[in-house]
Amino acid sequence: MLKTPLHDVHLVLKAKMAEFAGYEMPINYEDGVMAEHHWTRKKAGLFDVSHMGQVIFEGPGAADFLETLTPSNIKGLKDTQARYTVLMNEQGGMVDDLIITRLGEEKFFAVINAGCKDKDLKWFESHLPEGITMTHLETRALVALQGPASEKVISQVLEVDLSDLDYMHIYEHSQRCFFSRLGYTGEDGFEISVPEEDAQALWDKLSAHQDVKPVGLAARDSLRLEMGYPLYGHDIDDTTSPVEAGLRWILRKDGLESCIGADRILKEKENGTDRKRVGFKITGKGIAREGADILTKTGEKVGDVTSGGFSPSLQVAVGQGYIADHTLNVGDEVLVRVRGREIEAVIAKMPFVPAKTKTAKKQQAA
Repeated sequence: MLKTPLHDVHLVLKAKMAEFAGYEMPINYEDGVMAEHHWTRKKAGLFDVSHMGQVIFEGPGAADFLETLTPSNIKGLKDTQARYTVLMNEQGGMVDDLIITRLGEEKFFAVINAGCKDKDLKWFESHLPEGITMTHLETRALVALQGPASEKVISQVLEVDLSDLDYMHIYEHSQRCFFSRLGYTGEDGFEISVPEEDAQALWDKLSAHQDVKPVGLAARDSLRLEMGYPLYGHDIDDTTSPVEAGLRWILRKDGLESCIGADRILKEKENGTDRKRVGFKITGKGIAREGADILTKTGEKVGDVTSGGFSPSLQVAVGQGYIADHTLNVGDEVLVRVRGREIEAVIAKMPFVPAKTKTAKKQQAA
């Protein structure tokens, strides 16, 4: 298996290690998944996400190129602004989801999923026009610090003031280190990109702070699930369109027809879809995971669970999946069939817990 630059650190911390996307990664540390989840919501969790791909695109027409591959407004990004989007295929499905950040007039930074890294790079290369360079930053590490204490920790430990950095924006502290104010947890936090030789020193400095504890991939997933974020390969894949996945908000208003797979998107925007992604909460006893059937109260199958688990914040089981678009709405009672047993549940609005990003906190204060 592949190893991140922080692999030895995880072993010293006695992390439970397992394969993920071809890498040996920490699933959890000695405190356990539940404690790591709550710590991230209350203080600051430190994650090794160096297995993810980091790519730079640069050259005349780079924004046009990225708008060909994604359905989002890339040209409208301001300098340092980031945007969540998806890579499209010809069938109107999604190759991957990713974050694209504008670094300059025709320079963009993309972070792609570890499990899709090779596939994504080939997809980019196969469509790359002359004059645009693609640089895979193979020798950089990526560390995420997530939670309400993150900004304070970085200020005190690294002496970097990020109080003016808005959500979904990047700050290039130097060529060796840049901070993106975003993440996968719904909390205020940062992803920090550094050369791999600097990764351990960064990790050690951050983890020495009393408000910081290491967090593994298991809690990263439960934090993700509470926010209703789709997980590629489970909640979205190369057959799923952004419309049926509930991602209409990422679609640009003008020029969508220039995007690969636009025919399906435009048709579904106009006519609707056969299915839709929904969240649910278990009201009975049990946990529904990927592959379970979603049924009406009378036992008619209307959909499938794509991801599910226990919510430490809510102390109930939650999940998401797809149901026939015309059938059920938020508040409707359903059944979830798990290993032949039918468990009571209710269709629920996502996110299951409120976001606490910098933007969300501003909105709540207003």
